[in-house]
Amino acid sequence: MVKKAKKVTHQAKPAEKEKPAKGVKEIKVVNIVVSASLGHVIPLEKMAATLSNTEYNPEQFPGLVIRIKEPKTSALIFSSGKIVCTGARTMANVHESIRKIIKSLEKINVKIKGFPEVKIQNIVAAGSVGMDLNLNVLAIKLENTEYEPEQFPGLVYKLPAQKATFLLFSNGKIVCTGTKSEEEVHGALDILIENLKKVKQK
Repeated sequence: MVKKAKKVTHQAKPAEKEKPAKGVKEIKVVNIVVSASLGHVIPLEKMAATLSNTEYNPEQFPGLVIRIKEPKTSALIFSSGKIVCTGARTMANVHESIRKIIKSLEKINVKIKGFPEVKIQNIVAAGSVGMDLNLNVLAIKLENTEYEPEQFPGLVYKLPAQKATFLLFSNGKIVCTGTKSEEEVHGALDILIENLKKVKQK
């Protein structure tokens, strides 16, 4: 009796975690923190009682938290009308979130005239410098660094002139905070890479 050959099917391998590409620098904005003033006193207790997507504990903190599903953001709202919005990745997301907050306020008869002026307080960006990093060497050779591997695996590197602070990891991944525009992020990244290359050449 002739045995039929078993059909061999190749199962797709699970996708591996993306590793930073060697030699390729990349950085993307992951969070924009902005502040604005709505120019109107906000009744926070009424807002908390009416809207389900809010949290308000005045004994612990004077601001009310409102969460928006799309775009996924959250905002702190104070009775003075000042707001701090976080979680957006683009300014378009920021403006859309604030428009939704203004619309929510209409439900409690608070009508905001016009659109508030938005001020960027901080941009958080994440990416890679495209090369492995020896953090012990960088901690010695670069100025304005903090590195305590027993407490945290990343090295903190400050660029005071750019008002940027980087978290550097040995696999080349980075996080940048402190800048206030995407141009500043890329400018700080260029200076970071320049300084890293100088250390490698020494």
